[in-house]
Amino acid sequence: MAVTGNVPDGPGTPGGPGRPGGGPLAGVRVVELAGIGPGPFAAMLLADLGADVVRVDRPGGGALAVDPAYDVTNRGKRSVLVDLKSAEGPARVLDLVERADVLIEGFRPGVAERLGVGPAACHARNPKLVYGRMTGWGQDGPLAHTAGHDIAYIAVTGALGMIGNPGEPPAVPANLVGDYAGGSLYLVIGVLAALQHARTPGGAGQVVDAAIVDGTAHLTAMIHGMMAAGGWQDRRGANLLDGGCPFYGTYETSDGGYMAVGALEQQFYDTFTELLGIKEQAPARKDLARWGELREAVAARFKSRTRQEWTEVFEGSDACVAPVLSLGEAPLHPHLAARATFTDFGGITQPAPAPRFSATPAAVTSGPAQPGAHTASVARDWDVPALLPKEV
Repeated sequence: MAVTGNVPDGPGTPGGPGRPGGGPLAGVRVVELAGIGPGPFAAMLLADLGADVVRVDRPGGGALAVDPAYDVTNRGKRSVLVDLKSAEGPARVLDLVERADVLIEGFRPGVAERLGVGPAACHARNPKLVYGRMTGWGQDGPLAHTAGHDIAYIAVTGALGMIGNPGEPPAVPANLVGDYAGGSLYLVIGVLAALQHARTPGGAGQVVDAAIVDGTAHLTAMIHGMMAAGGWQDRRGANLLDGGCPFYGTYETSDGGYMAVGALEQQFYDTFTELLGIKEQAPARKDLARWGELREAVAARFKSRTRQEWTEVFEGSDACVAPVLSLGEAPLHPHLAARATFTDFGGITQPAPAPRFSATPAAVTSGPAQPGAHTASVARDWDVPALLPKEV
């Protein structure tokens, strides 16, 4: 895996926070009003791509019980401390906004307005600003002002109900489907699209309303099409891609590990059954009446060897089979190691920036921003001297 060194926060550091020379978003300035979950991850992605992200942290810290030194969603950023509830707090944020391209906030609807840093106040200072709003329910609707978390948002969109075994409760997919896929990634897409519009002749800034319910629902587009065509049953574990198919799922090995099988196409299925050793006795893949029999045969074979032994059997083949690895094991996988999909930075193994760019490669340039640690450099680089503590 790739190993990079620490980059100090100092003048002229190539590719460092706020410095030119790293990533396709170099030169883009982002103000992030500190929050938890999808907002910080979206801002991390922008920082990974080279944007100068200044995180406005509140004195006393946030609600997430994670040591800031290990919160990699704050990597590549700089942090200043501003108390938005103080008399001068909103003015300091608006000073930053005047010099920014993007602002990201994750408050409940109306909170930013009450704090004096809502879209109207920000656009009065900077009409070109892209104002990104990250919420679970969105800025309007019956539930807009109620609390929620990832699991509730994906529940009402139908996404959670698709995941898991039939006859069992839905399986919780961590907070990847809602917070990050339906939330952070859609916010980033929206922000970049709005930024492109703001920079075109006659373009202007605007508000991007990124709701996790909207993004997660959007992720199910193909499934809705398949259901309308009669190719998807509206229940768990009964379809081609949800574990209902015996050649698209997971199987336990003799040592308690698991192998993932995705041999959907006929040519891949033929290779799979041959390497598994059941080619002669396996029923036809399209004979749905015998899928139960096929599943039992596949399960029995996988239980006869260890995960490592089966990995060696299928390695390099077109059987579409892979070992199910833990988070700790993933960085050591030969393919991921060869691609440097993970990186070691500041003593923390973490995913490297993605996707990859041929002309403007992105990189992890600094560790998690410690609250308030970059006040001096931001005040200098963004020309906002009012951020500096008043001399007594």
